[in-house]
Parts: sequence; structure tokens; C-alpha cells
Amino acid sequence: MARKLRVQYPGAVYHVMNRGDRREPIFNDDQDRLLFLETLGEACEKTDWQIHAWCLMRNHFHLVSETPRGNLVPGMQWLLGVYTNRFNHRHKEFGHLFSGRYKALHVDGSGHGYLKAVCDYVHLNPVRAGFTRAASSTSGRARKQFLISYSRSRRLAAGWQSRGWAGRSKRCWSLLSARIT
Repeated sequence: MARKLRVQYPGAVYHVMNRGDRREPIFNDDQDRLLFLETLGEACEKTDWQIHAWCLMRNHFHLVSETPRGNLVPGMQWLLGVYTNRFNHRHKEFGHLFSGRYKALHVDGSGHGYLKAVCDYVHLNPVRAGFTRAASSTSGRARKQFLISYSRSRRLAAGWQSRGWAGRSKRCWSLLSARIT
């Protein structure tokens, strides 16, 4: 049976997620997470994507992405392929990193109600999994300290993501978007 075609059009918003092959880790440490975010930044430069929310868990990731040019498929193909090659090179491994086809759910971006709900879902994923606390329970000093160290990556300040508070624990990183209120 043939796969369903992905619906792509200019201005579409998607909740994209993918998991490690056999549910194995796709991020072994913070350097892998930065590598993924740098690769995502490059993908956004190539495709003009706008990232509204993201969350990097140990064995999967979530993105809420807007595609002004309707180019989700080639962009994801580039992102996943390049990150896999970089990950494998760094860890001296080979073969698949991700489990099958990524999942991309269309998000109705016409009003901010559903888009905000999806962004909240993505941001609260690590809280529900018990890996971190909600942003409101984290001190302002801790947020500021993390953002200072976090902004050192030149790609993260390139404008491809919505501005907001970024949070991290040992098992996940996420961006809490301030743009969608």
C-alpha cells in the first residue's frame, strides 16, 4: 500500500515529530542537541521555515514549524539526513538514526487558539514526562543564566525561531515561545 502524500502549501504550519530507531537516543549529550539545533538553523535558512516551538527529548523531538514556501518534505529530508550524518560521524557510528518516517500533523494557523495549544503541548512534553519543572517554577536567575550560555551558539540568534524562554534539563531542551500568547 502506498504512503499518503504529505499536504504542503505556502504558509502551512505543522507539528513535526520523529523518534530514534528502536526508541534509542538521538541525543547523547548537550553537544548533540546543539548540533541538531545548528542543523535546524541551517535548514531554516535554506527553507525560510519559522520555528514556533521545539522540544528535544532524549529519544525524540517535536517542532512546530511554519513553511512559508510549502517545502516541508525537502526541508525535513535535508534536516534528518544531515543531522544523521553529523551524529554518526561524531560518534563513529553508521546507519539509521531515526525510526521510519517522521510524523507531520497539520496545524490550523488561522487563529492563535489551536496553534497556541500545540505549542503548549510541545513545551509541556518534558514536564508531563517528569524530566523538568514548568517554566513558572524556575527562577528568573536560572532562566537568565541558561539563556546567556545558550545564546553563544551563533545559529540560535539567526532569527529562525520565535523569541522566548528556553529551558533545559539533563534529558531535554525546549523553547517556550513568547510570540504566541
